[in-house]
Amino acid sequence: MRHVFLCGTPVLDFVGTLQARRAPVPIERIATPGLLDSWFVESGLLDLEPGSGRADLRAATTLREAIYALVGARLAGRPLPAPAVAAVNRQAASVPVTMCLGATGTSRHGTAGQALTDLARETVEIVAGAQAELLRECGHPDCTHVYLDRSRGRRREWCAMRTCGNRAKAAALRARRRG
Repeated sequence: MRHVFLCGTPVLDFVGTLQARRAPVPIERIATPGLLDSWFVESGLLDLEPGSGRADLRAATTLREAIYALVGARLAGRPLPAPAVAAVNRQAASVPVTMCLGATGTSRHGTAGQALTDLARETVEIVAGAQAELLRECGHPDCTHVYLDRSRGRRREWCAMRTCGNRAKAAALRARRRG
């Protein structure tokens, strides 16, 4: 597996394909059409790589940044930016991934554009629905992953305990031992 899925939902994991957004050089996890294809398969959006091209990659990064702008506005309690709303709505209006029922279960097939449509539609559901109240950004200062806090007390602080949570707790322990 080349990609990480910490956020609990494909659309927020997709936003996380640009890691360390506040760093001088963020880490791009879908820098090539091949990496985008593998992300679609590993995320479960598609069963087979769609054969993305450069145009698909540009569309994906454009959609990702529009989604991030919407999520950021929700997190900050600001109005949704109109260009991001338009970009997500435009993609959401397209044809989604085809799901088929077979003897061994379901299969998901389509193009990169269809997978992006599924992500745009999920964005609409989250940003405009009750789940918007569950949006959180990871509390680790170097991490910019956004997730849905479905924990019992709604007090989750990190995108994942095994990564950012562990780093934060280890740093706090070292600081206590030094002090």
